[in-house]
Amino acid sequence: MSNVTVKELTAKQADRGVKSSVFTLKLLQRIVMILIGAALMAVSLEVFLVPNGVIDGGITGISIMVSELTHLPLGVFLTLLNLPFLILGYKQIGKTFALSTLLGIVVMSIGTSLLHHVPALTPGEPLLGAVFGGLILGVGVGLVIRSGGSLDGTEIVAILLSEKSPLSVGQIVLFINVFIFAGAGFVFGWPNALYSMIAYYIAMKMIDIVNEGLDQSKSVWIISEKYRDIGSALTDRLGRGVTFLDGEGGFSGDEKKIIFVVITRLEEAKLKTIVEDWDPQAFVAIGNIHDVKGGRFKKKGIH
Repeated sequence: MSNVTVKELTAKQADRGVKSSVFTLKLLQRIVMILIGAALMAVSLEVFLVPNGVIDGGITGISIMVSELTHLPLGVFLTLLNLPFLILGYKQIGKTFALSTLLGIVVMSIGTSLLHHVPALTPGEPLLGAVFGGLILGVGVGLVIRSGGSLDGTEIVAILLSEKSPLSVGQIVLFINVFIFAGAGFVFGWPNALYSMIAYYIAMKMIDIVNEGLDQSKSVWIISEKYRDIGSALTDRLGRGVTFLDGEGGFSGDEKKIIFVVITRLEEAKLKTIVEDWDPQAFVAIGNIHDVKGGRFKKKGIH
C-alpha cells in the first residue's frame, strides 16, 4: 500500500470519526433538551395547573379530566391516551419523531407521578396558576418540538389531517381544543375552563418564542435604482450581508436589481431609515422567517 493510499485512508477514518462524534453530540443534545422540556411540562401540570383545576389542550387536557373523574394517576392516562397516536406517528411521520415523542411522554408521565404530592405554588389562585403554568408549559413543549418530538398526540393527528384538508395544523388543533375546553367547563366549572384557555394561549406564545427566538428574523426584498448604495449602507450600518438578485419588471419589462437581506425585528426600523435616506421611492417587502442557519457574515452593532 502506497503512502498516498495510507494517508487517504487515515484521512477518511479521521473524517468518519469527526462525523461520528458530531452525530453523538447532537443526539445527546437532543435527548437532554427533550428531558428538560418534558420535566418542565410535568412541573407545570402538577405544581401550577392541575391543583387549580386548570387544563392544557389536546390529549393532555383529556388526560387531566379523565384523571379527575376516575381519581387515578395523571401519568397513566398521559401514556395510555397518547400511545395510539404515537404508533400512528411512527408509521406516518417517522422513527426519529416517534422515538423522540415516546421519550418525552414517558419522562413527562413519570415526572407527574413524582411531583403529584408536591404542594402547589399557587393554591387557590387559578389565574396565577394559569399564567405561570402556561409559561413553563410553553417553554417545555417548545424545547421538545425544537428537538424533533412532541408531547401531545393531537399534534400528530393535526399534521396528518392537514395533508388531506385545506386547514393548517394550528387550525385543526384549535378546532379540537374548542371541544376539550368545553368539556373542562363541565368537569371543573366554566371559570376554570376560561382560565384554561388563558393558560393555553400563553403556552402557545411561549412555544413560538422558544422555536423562533425573541430576536425573530425577517427577510427583506428591496427594489431600487440605488441598490449599490443601499446594499453598502446595510452592510456598513447593520452589519448584514446582502445579496443582489436579477429581476424583470412584469409591466415595463425593464431589468431590475433586487436586494435580499435577512435582519432581526429589532433592526427593521433602522433598515427602513437607511432605505428612506437613499431612495424614498424604493419598494420594500418584509416577511417573517422561522429559522436561519448558515452564512459566514458576522453581525456588527447598529449605528
